[in-house]
Amino acid sequence: MSSFKVRDQFIPYNQPDISDAEINEVVDTLKSGWIAKGPRTMEFEKQFAEYVGAKHALALNSCTAALHVSLLSAGIGEGDEVISSPMTFASTANTILHCGAKPVFADIDYRTGCIDPAAIAKKITPKTKAIVPIHYSGQVCDLDAIYKLADEHDLYVSEDAAHALWSRYKGRLIGHNLQGAACYSFYATKNLTTGEGGMLATDSDEIDAKARVWAGQGMSHNAWNRYAKGGSWRYDICEPGFKYNMFDIQAALGLRQLERMEEMQQKRLKIADRYQAAFQKCDALDPPFVPDYTTHCWHLYVLRIVPENLTIDRDQFIVELNQRNVGTSVHFIPVTQMSYYVNRYGFKPNDFPNTEKHFARIISLPLYPTMTQEQVQYVIDAVLDIVEKYHK
Repeated sequence: MSSFKVRDQFIPYNQPDISDAEINEVVDTLKSGWIAKGPRTMEFEKQFAEYVGAKHALALNSCTAALHVSLLSAGIGEGDEVISSPMTFASTANTILHCGAKPVFADIDYRTGCIDPAAIAKKITPKTKAIVPIHYSGQVCDLDAIYKLADEHDLYVSEDAAHALWSRYKGRLIGHNLQGAACYSFYATKNLTTGEGGMLATDSDEIDAKARVWAGQGMSHNAWNRYAKGGSWRYDICEPGFKYNMFDIQAALGLRQLERMEEMQQKRLKIADRYQAAFQKCDALDPPFVPDYTTHCWHLYVLRIVPENLTIDRDQFIVELNQRNVGTSVHFIPVTQMSYYVNRYGFKPNDFPNTEKHFARIISLPLYPTMTQEQVQYVIDAVLDIVEKYHK
């Protein structure tokens, strides 16, 4: 008989780690009189580019915006095809449509949850112009294989790195030595947060210059300082652009979060290590597999259940965790199961077997720097209690 006791307080799936440093920086920004896009945004771009090792960084209001202007800046448009993974949030696919292009989905490598280069190769046609690989959960895609395909077929690569700040591929940070672009998210749940926000990193002068025009209402030059002494009121609209810029209140958060990145990451790594050790030898659980080429940033801890060894499915497992006051999420419902995409492209069950198998088994457990040792142990105990109760 299990000795597990349900705690009184709910453990949320995620909480942001905001210190006095961030609060003070925001207050100073508010007092400065410059709260729209301005000097702090410029400084955040500079420091972020230096951090990841990219030549350019453009601060935006979301990773969605970054993904969109990345493709637009590469000339992706009507009649083009862009290959991506169904195991992502819908914004990745939506931005392809917003360019006038067609999203084409390639199945995942079941071991990692990331897009399978072999599946990409099968989907390349004369209309294919780009690949958008997703570094899922902080796990990094097999980039050598992906860029080999890109080189062979002259394809642009826009890495969806929404989950992958601090992640490394063969020792280098995602964003360092880019051949295309990388797009990051600073949403409230991310490893670095500005509340909402994103960043586009690239080593290409052309992509950076075009992205700044697309993200700034199509203005022909940076107009953030139009109201400063010596700023010019003259501008031209040379593209039908978007209002995608970040602003200084967000950047104030970002600057101090970036400063604290290593501290926050070390806490994440310790939590992930505890989860991995606790779940590794349980035949009803399938903890994340981390390839040798990846240094995982653990944005998410995506645990898979093994339903063959349980009398309940993933959905009931989540209910059981909730009843034990543990918050969870699911990352993600595949895009190819969303009604819009099913209705438009006619996707059917088993079109993407690895993605569908993965989705049916996944649970994202709480993992964030402010978790206490007691909370981490409680989550572990709750998971193992459910396994004990429902093991075949």
